[in-house]
Amino acid sequence: MKTALITGGTGLLGREVVKAFEGAGWKAVGTGLTRCNPPSTVKLDLLDTENVVRVLDEVKPDVVIHCAANRSPDSCTADPDAARALNVTASGNLASTTSSRGIFLLYISTDYVFSGRPGEAPYTNVSTPDPPNVYGQTKLEGEKAILDTSGRAASRDGNSNDRSLRVPSVVLRIPILYGSCEPLESAINVLMSQIWASQEVKPPDPKIKIDDYSQRFPTNTEDVARVCLDICKLYLNPPPEKELPTILQFSSEDKMTKWQICEVFGEILGLPLEGLEPYKPREDQQDGVTRPYDCHLDTSALKELGIDVSTVGFTNWWRRELRAFRH
Repeated sequence: MKTALITGGTGLLGREVVKAFEGAGWKAVGTGLTRCNPPSTVKLDLLDTENVVRVLDEVKPDVVIHCAANRSPDSCTADPDAARALNVTASGNLASTTSSRGIFLLYISTDYVFSGRPGEAPYTNVSTPDPPNVYGQTKLEGEKAILDTSGRAASRDGNSNDRSLRVPSVVLRIPILYGSCEPLESAINVLMSQIWASQEVKPPDPKIKIDDYSQRFPTNTEDVARVCLDICKLYLNPPPEKELPTILQFSSEDKMTKWQICEVFGEILGLPLEGLEPYKPREDQQDGVTRPYDCHLDTSALKELGIDVSTVGFTNWWRRELRAFRH
């Protein structure tokens, strides 16, 4: 039985990654910090290098899926040093430790490494990044730290390690996520709360403003978890003489603004949207955090590897999910 260690295993994506690996017959060990619940999850402080080394040596995973991160653009802008410590420094340290032990590392990154300026998308895995904010910048620096550090560690220590890998680490960029979770865990799920709150809005109360500008490609956490599993299986047993990319991208093709998402939710729930108001924010009205217009990710690299990039339909998934809640 192979073993997977999932950092951020108590989070939005991490929980589904744990389920996917367990469902495939792996031993899956999730980690957490503030929400850790032993023995189902292992406590791990990624900022504590000794703690990281101890956990890796105790669990002895074949792969590590690094989901843990500061993924809030507002939080990263408010405290860039803290964001860089977790998203960059801790990630580089993790890569050094996994590579020297022959452990494959899959680093979860973001579409926000790209500028998202109108007319540029879709972005391929070899497109030039240009992050629009601190969050995207720290995740891009995290990508570089992972790939550079693991490469150096593998070349230095791999010859004496029977578990050395042809590709010691890979980056997987993904867009905005949704799934079964608490509303505040996902910027998509939180829209549901805003629809319910809008039912209490009565004139002359101000309507709740919803972005009708940025193009989003909401992707289900179950689909991302499945792709993580497929990547790990392929890179642990790579086909001979086939060049494997170190940067991959996955995304649904469900293109919509947050306002259009609210329209879908309203139709499913049978609720009016009179308490909401679509708007197109100006750059000088974004509280200091620049958000991209369109960061659509091209998934060709995954397709060329034979990995399934199909996704659950957004409307169908939510119709099923909300029907369960209503009953």
